[in-house]
Amino acid sequence: MTQTLAIRRPDDWHLHLRDGAMLAGILPESTRHFARAIIMPNLVPPVVTAADARAYRDRILAARPKGADFTPLMTLYLTETTDPADVAAAAAEGLVHAVKLYPAGATTNSNSGVRDFDKVRGVLETMAEIGLPLCVHGEVTTPEVDIFDREAVFIDTVLDPIRQATAGLRVVMEHITTKQGVAYARAGGSDLAATITTHHLILNRNHILVGGIKPHYYCLPVAKREEHRLALREAATSGEARFFLGTDSAPHIDALKEHACGCAGCFTATNTLQLLAHVFDEQGALDRLEAFASLNGPAFYRLPPNAARITLQKLPEPAAWPEKIATGAGPVTVFNPGFPVYWHVRD
Repeated sequence: MTQTLAIRRPDDWHLHLRDGAMLAGILPESTRHFARAIIMPNLVPPVVTAADARAYRDRILAARPKGADFTPLMTLYLTETTDPADVAAAAAEGLVHAVKLYPAGATTNSNSGVRDFDKVRGVLETMAEIGLPLCVHGEVTTPEVDIFDREAVFIDTVLDPIRQATAGLRVVMEHITTKQGVAYARAGGSDLAATITTHHLILNRNHILVGGIKPHYYCLPVAKREEHRLALREAATSGEARFFLGTDSAPHIDALKEHACGCAGCFTATNTLQLLAHVFDEQGALDRLEAFASLNGPAFYRLPPNAARITLQKLPEPAAWPEKIATGAGPVTVFNPGFPVYWHVRD
């Protein structure tokens, strides 16, 4: 029996588009289903100033497929030399919608990130005054902290002190992966929200390691134990306004994923909506999918939801998507959940 679900067109509140040939190749995978996306600034060199963001936005707009209705929502990469006045001016212009905090060395192209948080207090105070959100990659990089504990330690030793010291700062905990992240987001009040990725709703750490290393399941923050995956599923499908979709779809060419020191990232832009429908269906929460994918994010970012709608159908035959996306930089493997998905997008 065919099952149909119509929702407002969704947005992606955490997206990597890269640049150049990679941007041109993978952008259509997001514009097909998403109306807007928060664009990550960790290019080389990073998007630090308003001028950088303006130039990057123009390159994205130039790469949009003909007829695509897609708006990139730009961010700035927080460094220890970021100018608070430049941030404020970019926000007032409507150019940027958030600033991204990467602890130095935490993930791909994060070496320009923050080491001394005292050096960015002026920027954070300005952001609190103007209501500009801080998007946080929430992991410490201290070598002695186990990689599976880095999110929980970050919450206690970095994030909570920042929030305590900066009244009114609006924060998005990006790609939370632990039950501790879920609990902290729930206790944080109206100035705190959290994004959850599609792949962290599907993977636990066994999927990466059991039966051989699966490089296309390796991401940062790394997938955790099953108890954490279940906590993320419960949060995402709860309908609570503080949780919304940020895919963290992160393309790398196969040669750099299938490598002795492989890059971190799962590329989910192509099939996220089908996978989310599958997950929400399994959880008996299809009536809450629209809130997670289409309503909660705009509400936190103080933007209207999209007027257009998109239709999902559950059919007897499984959905199909390409195994790889060809780009001028090289092939990018599309995330494979490892099970059949019967939800199709009818946009």
